[in-house]
Amino acid sequence: MNAAGPLVLVVDDDPTARRMLDVRMRALGCQVAMAGTGREALTAIERDLPAVILLDLQMPQMDGMEVLRTLSREAVDVPTIVITAHGSIDTAVEAMKEGAVDFILKPFDPQYLEIAVRRALERRQLLDSNRLFRDALAARSANILGESALIRAAIQTAQKASGTNSTILLLGESGTGKEVFAHTIHQWSPRRDKPFVVVNCVALSEHLLESELFGHEKGAFTGAHQAKKGKFETANGGTVFLDEIGDMPLPLQTKLLRVLQDHEFERVGGTRPIATDIRVLAATNRDLDGAVQAGRFRADLFYRLNVIRIVLPPLRDRRDDIPALAQHFLVRYAAETKRHVRRIAAEAMDLLEQYPWPGNVRELANTIERAVVLCAGETITPADLALPGAHLPPRSPDPIPVVEAGGFHEQINAYRRQVLLTAMQRTNGNHTQAAKLLGLHRTYFLRLLQKLDIRSDLNGGVRTPPQDTEASTPASSDAR
Repeated sequence: MNAAGPLVLVVDDDPTARRMLDVRMRALGCQVAMAGTGREALTAIERDLPAVILLDLQMPQMDGMEVLRTLSREAVDVPTIVITAHGSIDTAVEAMKEGAVDFILKPFDPQYLEIAVRRALERRQLLDSNRLFRDALAARSANILGESALIRAAIQTAQKASGTNSTILLLGESGTGKEVFAHTIHQWSPRRDKPFVVVNCVALSEHLLESELFGHEKGAFTGAHQAKKGKFETANGGTVFLDEIGDMPLPLQTKLLRVLQDHEFERVGGTRPIATDIRVLAATNRDLDGAVQAGRFRADLFYRLNVIRIVLPPLRDRRDDIPALAQHFLVRYAAETKRHVRRIAAEAMDLLEQYPWPGNVRELANTIERAVVLCAGETITPADLALPGAHLPPRSPDPIPVVEAGGFHEQINAYRRQVLLTAMQRTNGNHTQAAKLLGLHRTYFLRLLQKLDIRSDLNGGVRTPPQDTEASTPASSDAR
């Protein structure tokens, strides 16, 4: 289903002029709304924000100049073309000062009007793109680094799926690069020149998230003083990336399902269906299969999202990629901070390759950024990394416990336990400081403590149960 064209609001008290402009605008593929007075125009703008306004100046009740001043005062940024039979140079200058983008005298030249409208629509698209660009800053790089078998398999799947409109579900632990993957898929797709819109489904309350996705009409709720377009509307023609989809409330899952099935929706408080042409990418670090079985996630929505599934491996399972990733972040943060840091010492790189990286690529990026800032010369040393045990004197027994019975996962969990214990001991049991020392979010740090059953008392002492209580859990279960 193709979405309707951009909305043009024609404001003129002359019915003949309105009909003429209506015909011209529809010939350009636009939708048209009409108002006969300035007050009707402001009401129409509050109800449905247009892409362009064609505004007459001399009208009863409220003239066009007052409409321009009101829009400027309320920071409503809509390209406005003044079309009037009563024009002068002084009037044109005043209208342009009040925010008009063009001034046309009646009777107008149809070709010039078409050029002016197209130019205003391009300006509207530029304004929207600039606003949406801020949402995409976190995913500004479309380069996926890595040559390990697991990451290459994920890249190959993404490349095959990028040229289609199929929904893609990105799975993996926090920090594995799901948003970078989503942005790269968009860049590889035919929609690359259209918006890439990121929506974090866990960062907002249910009602705010609903408004963010679907938009709202004026008066839909307290504080809704004018109509607002949602992400599904502003991303028309492009890609919407729904991050943390596993945390979306059930009522919104039902509305999202309709968007995926019918490519249309209503704004909050509205009844008019709005068509949209979007491609949806979704990501989560949750176990959606388990959430479906537990009734926390709709099965029909899961099947709609799970058309193409790409699982991103944790960094501990792709250690061969650590040198390339570390060098990439070194170059990036050295440029951003204007520091003359050029290389990573061999001993420091060894530590990077040995560390378990519970925070994955995001933690590695934070570690390198911190090292670039703290580095006194051109080479990052182990001391600059500030990793647990990186610049501590040798201890006996070895800080990496050796599990006499068991396999790889048992030893990895034992090492992770030791890393957390060391951080807790160095910060006297302060969770916030320990998480900051490791470059982790406090919530994730506390989840690791709970998983590994590490507890601290009020005096800062740390205790841990025997190794076999949790160490037998496979490391891959951290994705949940």
